[in-house]
Amino acid sequence: MNETKELIEKITEGIQEKKGKNIVIADLTKIGDTICKYFVICQGNSPSQIGAIVDSIKEHARKGASVKPITIDGLKNAEWVAMDYIDVLVHVFLPDVREFYNLEHLWADAKLTTIPDID
Repeated sequence: MNETKELIEKITEGIQEKKGKNIVIADLTKIGDTICKYFVICQGNSPSQIGAIVDSIKEHARKGASVKPITIDGLKNAEWVAMDYIDVLVHVFLPDVREFYNLEHLWADAKLTTIPDID
């Protein structure tokens, strides 16, 4: 479990380094039949910022937790990029796309932790 928490910490650092905003960690461990244990959801203001956030997350997770994502999906349009770290699924959105899909609402049963923005 500590490895997962360390990974989430490194993912969060990666997001913050590139000024990703509105970071929410959804703890799905108390919900049955989920595809992973945690969601980390955040947003960037442009496709290029989203690309930078994804690269930063990869770097921090690799260096800090020795983990690489199994898959990364959505980089072509970079409106919603999903990064699969098995126990942790990272979602990096453009603000309007995030609002549209509203994952936090879909997973309302999850314990949500909001990480304050760093400016």
